[in-house]
Amino acid sequence: MTAAHFPTNAPVLVTGAAGFIGSSVASRLARMGLDVAACDNFTGPSALDLKHGRVKALLAPHGIRCEAVELADALQVGRLFERVRPAYVVHLAAQAGVRYSIENPHAYVQSNLVAFANVLEACRHCMPLHLVYASSSSVYGASQDVPFKEDDRTDAPVSFYAATKKANEELAHSYSHLFGLAATGLRFFTVYGPWGRPDMAYFSFAQRMLKGETIPVFAQGALERDFTYVDDIVEGVVRVLAKPPDASGGAAPHLVFNIGNHRPVRVLDFIAALEDVLGVRARIAFLPMQPGDVPVTYADTGKLREWVGFAPATPLQDGLRRFREWLVAWLAHDKTS
Repeated sequence: MTAAHFPTNAPVLVTGAAGFIGSSVASRLARMGLDVAACDNFTGPSALDLKHGRVKALLAPHGIRCEAVELADALQVGRLFERVRPAYVVHLAAQAGVRYSIENPHAYVQSNLVAFANVLEACRHCMPLHLVYASSSSVYGASQDVPFKEDDRTDAPVSFYAATKKANEELAHSYSHLFGLAATGLRFFTVYGPWGRPDMAYFSFAQRMLKGETIPVFAQGALERDFTYVDDIVEGVVRVLAKPPDASGGAAPHLVFNIGNHRPVRVLDFIAALEDVLGVRARIAFLPMQPGDVPVTYADTGKLREWVGFAPATPLQDGLRRFREWLVAWLAHDKTS
């Protein structure tokens, strides 16, 4: 049971609603009785068939129409906010991925910086009760001082993607300070599960393993990641959304929280778990550590638990089994469509 309460039929805007996390968040909020408006730009390197599949499976059954909007266009954003007049905004639209940010930084400038500035400015004019936006564990850079805490140093990003996410936090804080906008940033840690992004390691590994193909494993598989199941992420987003920060003590009404599983796993151990769930052995090609990668991600979730009484805890094997069930069904559907 979600420990979150909202005004009945309160309008909420979810951006990036055809994306991995956004589609599940929008679906959950609609089931809770909120009036959900959704948008996505339906572009980028992510598979469009998955975006349309999420809309059909997760949004349409709840009467949610996902509007095509380019958030980097200030006029489109202004019109969207005028139509919706959201009481809550969940901004999950972004260009994700560390390696792609090295290849195409301009895409990140538009999607992560220009678009977010447009959303902040629209929020300044309509002043929703709360803006919740996606940040990333990448802001901690190559730190090995674990677990990562929200007040740790985050001014040494090792990828352009991380730099844009840190910039989002600073931009949001400035709007909270200047205009009293209640805003919360959520640092997501390696989210996995059904309807995920095919560019993420767990998804591409599973597909390649089922085909008998070799999987690329960097840094001898010694990297550690705090894998967090998508339903836990959604639970955290919803609970945080229902509890906006205030300006007590003269501070800006802006907070940042980690959302991770608090259980980092070596990549080689993760592959072993995936082998067990899929029932196949992985063929591995070891490669050097890639630019922008970090040695470990590990979330301290004490601040989140204290604020909303929840922190992710889904065991990796359970989450991977649910992912496998979905993946097998999706691949079967893909072959027959």
